[in-house]
Amino acid sequence: MKQVPIVVLDFGSQYTQLIARKLRESGVYTEVVPYREEIEMIKARRPQGIILSGGPASVYAEDAYLPDIGIWELGLPILGICYGMQLMTQHFGGEVVAADHHEYGKAKLKIKTSCPIFQGVGDGEVVWMSHGDKVESIPAGFSVIGTSENSPFAVIADESRHLYAFQFHPEVHHSIYGTQMLKNFTKHICGCDSTWNMGSFAKEKIASIRAQVGNRKVLCGVSGGVDSSVVATLLHEALPKEQLVCVFVDQGLLRKDEASQVQAMFQVLDIDLITIDAKKEFMEALAGVSDPERKRKIIGEKFIEVFDSEASKHTDVSFLAQGTLYTDVIESVSVKGPSKTIKSHHNVGGLPDWMSFELVEPLREIFKDEVRKLGLELGLPADMIGRHPFPGPGLAIRVMGEVNEEALRLLRESDAIMQEELKATGYYDKVWQAFTVLLNVRSVGVMGDNRTYDNTVCVRMVESVDGMTATFAHIPHDVLEAISRRIINEINGINRVVYDISSKPPATIEWE
Repeated sequence: MKQVPIVVLDFGSQYTQLIARKLRESGVYTEVVPYREEIEMIKARRPQGIILSGGPASVYAEDAYLPDIGIWELGLPILGICYGMQLMTQHFGGEVVAADHHEYGKAKLKIKTSCPIFQGVGDGEVVWMSHGDKVESIPAGFSVIGTSENSPFAVIADESRHLYAFQFHPEVHHSIYGTQMLKNFTKHICGCDSTWNMGSFAKEKIASIRAQVGNRKVLCGVSGGVDSSVVATLLHEALPKEQLVCVFVDQGLLRKDEASQVQAMFQVLDIDLITIDAKKEFMEALAGVSDPERKRKIIGEKFIEVFDSEASKHTDVSFLAQGTLYTDVIESVSVKGPSKTIKSHHNVGGLPDWMSFELVEPLREIFKDEVRKLGLELGLPADMIGRHPFPGPGLAIRVMGEVNEEALRLLRESDAIMQEELKATGYYDKVWQAFTVLLNVRSVGVMGDNRTYDNTVCVRMVESVDGMTATFAHIPHDVLEAISRRIINEINGINRVVYDISSKPPATIEWE
C-alpha cells in the first residue's frame, strides 16, 4: 500500500471529503477512511498525521462512533474537528455535554496563544460552527489556544503530544482561514510535503489500473460525459488496445443527437467504441414505473445485463470500468462512514447483487472539478471537459412519473432549445449544469384564441464547484424569456415554463 501522508477518519459529516479536497489542493495527498478502520490498515498507509472529522453522533451516547483505540498510541499528530474534538476530549479525560442550544453559523475566532496551527491566520477571523454538543472541561495537558463568543474552548491543544482540536469546521467555505489552518497542521505540525497534483494522481491511477487488471480485459461503460471519458482515457493510457473494450449503450434516455456526438468524440480520442442499441429493452423495463428509486435500480441492472451480454462476445473480460465519483458514493451508500443515503446512483447503489464484474473506478475518490483538471492533464479537448454533467440514468430521472416516448420527446426538444440559447448567449460556460425537467403536470393556457391544456417544463440551472452543494444560477430574465418563448412556441404539447430557484441542500440538483 502506498504512503498516504494524511488519513481522515470519517465520522459521518457531509463535509468530510472537503477536508481531503482542501489538502489535496494544497499538494498534500489525503485519503478518507471509515472511522472504524482497523489500526493495521491505518499503519499500512504510513501516515504522517490523522484528522478526525465531524459527525452527527454524540460521543457520550451508548452507540457513539469510536475509532480503533490504537490511533492514540501511534504517536502521530492528530487534529480533531467538531465531533473529532469531542472524541479527543473524552478519550483523554475531559467532559463533553449537550449544549443548551445548538450553535450553527458564523463566529469570530479569538486567538489566545501563538501556535504553528495559526500561522498566517489573523485574529478575529470568521469560522463556521455547527454543533449540538460542547466541551465542558478540557483534559489534563491541554490548553485553550482559541475562543469565540459562544465557545470558550473553540481551539484546544496539547502541543507536547501534537494533539489539536477545533470546535468549528475549517474545511467549509465560510471559515475564512480554515484552509490555511488545515495546511498549517499538515505542513508545520505533520511535516508533509506539497508534492501531490493531478499529474501525479494520473500516474498513480495508471499504475494502479495496470496492477489491478494485469493481463485481463476491461469493459468500460461510456456515456460521453466528462467522467466516463476521463476513465476511458486513463484506461487507454494504462492498457494495450486489445485489453480495453469501450461500450456506449444507447438506452433511449439520451439527449437529442447525443449518440452521434459521443461517437464523434471518441473518434477524436482515437479510442475504439462499440455502440449498442438497447432502447427497446430499457423502455420495456421502465414501462409503468414512476418511483425514482425503482427507476434508478432498473436502469442500473439493465446496464449490467447489456454489459454482461457484450462481455460474453469477448474473451477474458473480468472488469467493468465506470466514471463513479465521490459525490455518487456519498449520496448512495455509506462506504466511507455513517453518512446518510440520499439516493441510489445507478452505478453505485443501483448495481445488482448478481453482477460478476470486478469494478475499476479510478475517479471514486475525487469530485467533478478535479475530474476536469485530470481530463486537461490527460489532454482531452476543452469542449469535452466543459460538458455539463449528465446523469447515468439519463432523461428517466428528469421525467417526473412514468417514462414514455412522448415524455422523452418533450424533454429532448425542450432541453435542446435551452442548450442552444445558453450557448448563443455565452451562459453555457457560466453555469455548472443546466437541464429541463418534465413535470407531468398539465395547466390551462391560451394560444391564439384557443384554450390549451398542456404540459409544464421546468428549467433548472445551478452554479457549483463539486456537486455537493449548489445554488440556482441568476440568469438574466431576457435569456430565460427567450428559452421559455421558444419552448412554448416550437414544441407542441408544452404551454408553460417555470424556473427552479431552489439550492442544494435542501434540494438535490437532479429532481429524482
